[in-house]
Amino acid sequence: MAKPKKIHKERKVKGLPPLADLADRHDLYEQSVQSVETEIDFLRDTYRTVRGRPAESLREDFCGTAAAACEWIKDNPKHTAQGVDLDKEVLDWGRERHVAKLTDEEKTRLHLAEDNVLTSKLEPVDILVGFNFSYWIFNTREALRNYFEVARSNLKDDGLFIVDAFGGSEAHDEMKEKTKHDNFTYVWEQGSFNPINHAMTCYIHFKFPDGSKLKRAFTYEWRFWMLPEIRELLEEAGFSKSTVYWQEEDDDDDEEEGDFMPATRGEPDPAWIAYIVAEK
Repeated sequence: MAKPKKIHKERKVKGLPPLADLADRHDLYEQSVQSVETEIDFLRDTYRTVRGRPAESLREDFCGTAAAACEWIKDNPKHTAQGVDLDKEVLDWGRERHVAKLTDEEKTRLHLAEDNVLTSKLEPVDILVGFNFSYWIFNTREALRNYFEVARSNLKDDGLFIVDAFGGSEAHDEMKEKTKHDNFTYVWEQGSFNPINHAMTCYIHFKFPDGSKLKRAFTYEWRFWMLPEIRELLEEAGFSKSTVYWQEEDDDDDEEEGDFMPATRGEPDPAWIAYIVAEK
């Protein structure tokens, strides 16, 4: 494999720009962070198991590029979806990249709103999600409880509110983790963590074969919320029940790559991801 300096020199000789200058951060994010097909499978199967009927309507809060909402639409001709996000730039990117690929009929079943998730009132849905830890922007108990109350109000009577969370001893470390992909390297950086108030700052960077970098392509200012806190606030917000779905180990290699299943006890792994399913 050619070394980055050699690739960079060859591109410079040819008058080509650094690969980082040509990169699309949203495309790189979706390749390295999201797996919408797997998410939609989980939502569809979990709702049917919990409620005994198929879900039809989905709302994706903090939807970003609306990749999950579009995947939900394509999954079943009876499905409808809403996506809510404040960021016009990322919504427009999603319209060009994902919505444009839907059929005319599929587009009629999708509604994207450039709006605040706290004030956006749309039709109640079967499932409302806040994925990729996006709700961690609410950094006080009052603020997060308020968001949970608003989410509950946007559900049908038998609706489910589903969020994800991460944790483990490594979650408090200031560290970088690199994952190689075919044409780039994804870098997750936990830049700072304050154990007194759980304020944390995280970054996503991308590195390319020519040695160029897209630094701080995404920046997150969060409060690190623990599972007991999240579940207590869901109860205070009026949800009747919440269940943690823990990732099972893959029997073949003892890695945590199995399905997410309801659990009351999880292994104290240094790094884990879980779903919390709250029933209205």
